Amino acid sequence: MRLAFTFVRSLVVLAALWQAAVVVFALPRYLLPTPVEVLAVFARQPGFLLEQSLVTIAEMLAGLAVGTAFGVATAIGLAAFPRFGKLVWPVVLVLQAFPVFVIAPLLVLWFGFGMASKIVMAAIIIFFPVVSAFSDGLRRTDTQILDAVALTKASHWQALRLVRLPLALPGLVTGLRVAAPLAPLGAVVGEWVGASAGLGFVIVQANARMQTDVVFAAMAILAVFAVALRLLVDEATRPLAHWAREN
Repeated sequence: MRLAFTFVRSLVVLAALWQAAVVVFALPRYLLPTPVEVLAVFARQPGFLLEQSLVTIAEMLAGLAVGTAFGVATAIGLAAFPRFGKLVWPVVLVLQAFPVFVIAPLLVLWFGFGMASKIVMAAIIIFFPVVSAFSDGLRRTDTQILDAVALTKASHWQALRLVRLPLALPGLVTGLRVAAPLAPLGAVVGEWVGASAGLGFVIVQANARMQTDVVFAAMAILAVFAVALRLLVDEATRPLAHWAREN
């Protein structure tokens, strides 16, 4: 909950500075609306914003689940088959370097303008932090622990399942904490490229009409989603590595 309080406090400070900047520099509404004008959007179009938000929520939650599943499976596969992992890992790094805007049009072409392309886009963004952090945790198992396990004549699979995987869980938690706030980004990027609903679609349409207050309202909702997902991941992953003390 500390993150939520910090977010609210920072939001209040930001809104005050924002309001002051608009008043001092006499900025026109189409360039930068005041926080009050942005809040007025929620009063004018509550049903519309809720409807579009639900679309984006569904996309980012599905993307988070799919991306996490594939990230965990890939990390375990790389650790289980070291030789195969040495061949696949460079490919993962190269794919991670691709800008998401390059991939998004292809996903729309392959999966259509519906939710599928947005879910895949969010899953891709989630995948890389999860697989990177979890794989790193699996690779960095203490050698003294592995030597002790070797004395028990445990098989490669037993060592992986009973020792390396549990010890790598803090790495998985770290990857999820990094990845979760990025889920809205994946969904919105997909909506920007091609969609008929969602907050990304709202931003594109409002920007074309110079409705800057609507753009900021949609951005505010996305910010809340990012913080909410981080809090959700923090609570959901707490039992996974409760033994790992945070400094």
